[in-house]
Amino acid sequence: MNKLWLIIKREYLVRVRKKSFLIVTILAPLAFATITFGMGFLTAYMTRNSTKQILVKDDSGVFKKYYKQKGGNVYTFTSGKINELKRIYHKKGYDMLAYIPAYNDDLENLKVKYYSPKKPGLSTLGKVESDISKSFKEYKIEKSNLDRQILDKLYVDVSLENAEAIDSQGDKTGKVSLIISTALAFVMGFLLYMVIFIFGTQVMRSVMEEKINRIVEIIISSVKPFELMLGKVIGVGAVGLTQLFIWIIFIPVILSLAGMFFGQVPQNGGSMMGMESQINPEDLKQFPINMVIHEFFSLNWGLILPAFILFFLGGYFMYSSLFAAVGTAIGDDQGESQSLIWPITVPVVFAMIIMFNSVENPDSQLAVFGSIFPLFSPIVMPARLPFDPPIWQVGLSLVLLILTCVLFIWISAKIYRTGILMYGKKLTVKDMIKMTFSRN
Repeated sequence: MNKLWLIIKREYLVRVRKKSFLIVTILAPLAFATITFGMGFLTAYMTRNSTKQILVKDDSGVFKKYYKQKGGNVYTFTSGKINELKRIYHKKGYDMLAYIPAYNDDLENLKVKYYSPKKPGLSTLGKVESDISKSFKEYKIEKSNLDRQILDKLYVDVSLENAEAIDSQGDKTGKVSLIISTALAFVMGFLLYMVIFIFGTQVMRSVMEEKINRIVEIIISSVKPFELMLGKVIGVGAVGLTQLFIWIIFIPVILSLAGMFFGQVPQNGGSMMGMESQINPEDLKQFPINMVIHEFFSLNWGLILPAFILFFLGGYFMYSSLFAAVGTAIGDDQGESQSLIWPITVPVVFAMIIMFNSVENPDSQLAVFGSIFPLFSPIVMPARLPFDPPIWQVGLSLVLLILTCVLFIWISAKIYRTGILMYGKKLTVKDMIKMTFSRN
């Protein structure tokens, strides 16, 4: 046990004392804040520069009369001849020429022609179609002599409320809790995805370096291979936990300072791994901040935090031990690792895909399977935790993960013990399977 502690201490201190560790630990929150605000300002800049100057020849007269300029594309109306306009519109600095033919009130479909020297984006065409369509809608409403006040009363704003939440927890909307749960699910799932890849790869590189430099031959003479492998996995994991702890403290502080410096947090910034498709920022504006805070602390943190830590540790140990085993199979050519780590990376990628589905449908059959299957559960189940999955599913998932983790550590230890001292031969997946079932 004393030797194991020495290995853990050495693996931890060697990495923590490096300048690169300090630089990455400090720069990562700064990079996160820079990316967050940079994407916001870049999106705003792109929005401003996506405005098109459009020359409109409107023979119907409807668009010119009923269109109300509210940002977006800039329309300039003209009464010139279409053949002449086609020749000069681009020279005059216009991005597009739109020709609206005379309109018959009986028509339901209006064919509008446009001319552009370049292919416009789909969003640009969609915006032009929407602007023209809204103008003709206003024209038809006025033409039909409908009372605008009566017409406005025909529209009903529907808001879904969770009746069970109202009765049991006092939640009067249900939506704000769902938004918070969705955001938290994305953060936890993506965090575990990154941890498995980043720190698992560090374990593999550490094993590779010691084997290639022949240092391991000296180490093995005084310590068991299993202790060496386990010490590396725990030591590198401790480095990862240290970084995460520092980031948890610094990222909110840096974001707050950046928000004060820039004046406000960007509203149109990009979000992580497609989160914008799941959460509409407009939904948060209808809820007061005290309600958001209340719902955030109303989540079942007594289950979420302990379970997240256990899945974090289980997933890390399971995959890091496999990465360590792969590190022993690498010879002098480090490029060989690419062909050996694919059996490890494929389950992780599949788990990430299932995680996205689980956030949208947390109780679907795919989500339940992914959160229980040990190779997927370290990523999928944490993403389901904010949606209150059944306790038996969480318990079963943890039991299977722990058993699988123990099995993989045992398998990796057998491969590690044999492969760490093998030189001059490129190990294959078949060789690693033979090592697993050997009696040595």
